[in-house]
Amino acid sequence: MTTLEQHADRYAVVGNPIEHSRSPAIHALFAQQTGQTVDYTRLLAPLDGFANTVRHWVQAQGAKGCNVTVPFKFEALEMAAQCTPRATLAQAANTLGFPTADPTTWWADNTDGAGLVRDITVNANTRIQGARVLLGGAGGASAGVLGPLIEQCPASICVVNRTLAKAEELVMNHADWARQHGVQLSAQSLNELNNGPIDAPFDIIVNGTAASLSGSFLSLPAQCLRAGTLVVDMMYGPKAEPFLQWAQSLGAVPRDGLGMLVEQAAEAFFLWRGVRPDTAPVLQALRQTL
Repeated sequence: MTTLEQHADRYAVVGNPIEHSRSPAIHALFAQQTGQTVDYTRLLAPLDGFANTVRHWVQAQGAKGCNVTVPFKFEALEMAAQCTPRATLAQAANTLGFPTADPTTWWADNTDGAGLVRDITVNANTRIQGARVLLGGAGGASAGVLGPLIEQCPASICVVNRTLAKAEELVMNHADWARQHGVQLSAQSLNELNNGPIDAPFDIIVNGTAASLSGSFLSLPAQCLRAGTLVVDMMYGPKAEPFLQWAQSLGAVPRDGLGMLVEQAAEAFFLWRGVRPDTAPVLQALRQTL
């Protein structure tokens, strides 16, 4: 181990699976750009051992924080003594901070929504305010982005999930937030969407399901789209291509989740280090590697 590695603050992305994650490359570029000394790696946690894996890692390595990906975002929230309002609203966390090894100092936040909103509004130059939005999925990824999407004051957001009860629960948790922002919030099962009438096409569609991760396909009726609809898959790379190619064939504007990944990572980096990196060159560099 080099002297630099010995003195670097340690961070990781924790998930299962995890080998596909580009987060180490992203944070390495952030560190280089900002002059921060960090050691960021991947950490595979057993499906039944997330909390123990993180605790052991913090105690053994003196780690300062981690990002959390599928399927542990709900569990991550439970590990923290302090939670930010956006993590509390989502009831899920994708960013943990460990100021000390004492668990009473650990905090949780959720940067997914901030990352998605910035990618849509800045990188994709698309206005969310007043738009009709469809959000696919009701798991940790969708829970993390719903609150920040509501903050942008779209006309409506429809949460669609294979299991209606989960979509309804997510909507219920955000009902007051939606009322405060004048947003019509609803839940629908995927089966109902595919077999019922659709009032009008959506302006923005966000796929937060695990369909792309598993290599399957989120099935939506063509009537959901119009020419120019922005269709975002939170997944990136080859696994996102089937869904995005389908959307593009219907005249939609496809966008994978790489921009969201970089933007949410920048927010986490800022929380940990107090320095906000420039995301544009990092996103460009990653695009060239895919």
